[in-house]
Amino acid sequence: MTEHLPRILIAEDDDNHRIALKLMLKLSKYDAIEARDGQEAIARTLSEKPDLVLMDISLPVVDGLQATREIRSHAEFQNLPIIIISGYDSQETLDSVQACGGSSYLSKPIEFDELKKVIERHLANQPLLNTF
Repeated sequence: MTEHLPRILIAEDDDNHRIALKLMLKLSKYDAIEARDGQEAIARTLSEKPDLVLMDISLPVVDGLQATREIRSHAEFQNLPIIIISGYDSQETLDSVQACGGSSYLSKPIEFDELKKVIERHLANQPLLNTF
């Protein structure tokens, strides 16, 4: 029987950020999948049922806040940890993250140790959605 690695969706349009996050997650024993825009993030969440989502706010097609609202509109994803990531660090941004259903907020540049702690905290409090 193979060990289940928690699956994390990285919704990030910047290739360099997405690749760096994916590498860091893989080194930390997570299964990382990717989306390059908000619409793809919604579709991949619905089809692949990740255990956690890292969602950039500034995404093409559908922004990260709207994508989060859309994901939350599906009953099975009401408790899915969605960590919102943005370069905007203001009270307005924090209010928007809370309003759309974000689980946590991290500002760029991301400190990987901090990200890892937030991921671990969320996964410890969540039953894994991907248990096959």
